Amino acid sequence: MANPGPGRPRLEQRTRRGRTPRAEILDAAGELFTTNGYATTSTRAVADAVGIRQASLYHHFAAKDDILDALLAETIATPLELAVRMRDLPERADTRLYALAWFDVRQLCAAHWNLGALYLLPELRTDRFASFRLRRDELRGHYETFAAAVIAEAADDAVPGAEVLPFRLVETVINMRSDEGAAPAYAERTIPDATLRMLGWAGDLREVRAAAGRLLDRLAVPLPLG
Repeated sequence: MANPGPGRPRLEQRTRRGRTPRAEILDAAGELFTTNGYATTSTRAVADAVGIRQASLYHHFAAKDDILDALLAETIATPLELAVRMRDLPERADTRLYALAWFDVRQLCAAHWNLGALYLLPELRTDRFASFRLRRDELRGHYETFAAAVIAEAADDAVPGAEVLPFRLVETVINMRSDEGAAPAYAERTIPDATLRMLGWAGDLREVRAAAGRLLDRLAVPLPLG
């Protein structure tokens, strides 16, 4: 008997973003979860949106929460890797914080779907997504470490306790996309600039932006394209 699994013909021609069936499933789920809601979207609906059979979807993801987990991981993986790589570099803290915020804002703006909006799902408070929460907390910790170092360098102009703010400010781009349908063009520059100013940093923004760009180039981390 022939295997009726993932090798069976598609129901429709390929219309989704992605070079692989898995990527197409994630693209479809990203759209449905962010527009129709996670709780009301079934795996059957995701499969139909891709143009594959539901059984083929289960070849790639065992359950709907596995799809959600993979989507969430996409929003954290690269900025977290970047933060880890920059952690012990000799560059000034303001350069590293700016580079991280710049990259993170750009990738949140450039994502096809506003996946950050999924952070508010009640399902994310369950044990199933504990690993994602830990990784997001790790990224926040890097932001706070860089920010605390900027505050220490700012001396008399420092704003004590403000190290918790840059991470939250970066994630405001998620609400901007939700409210306006797309992130405003100014967000990519204004938000990284503000992450430093809100700490009491009074340096030259053009200079730090140029230094952050050189750092990203040296690390071979291109800014995501919209």
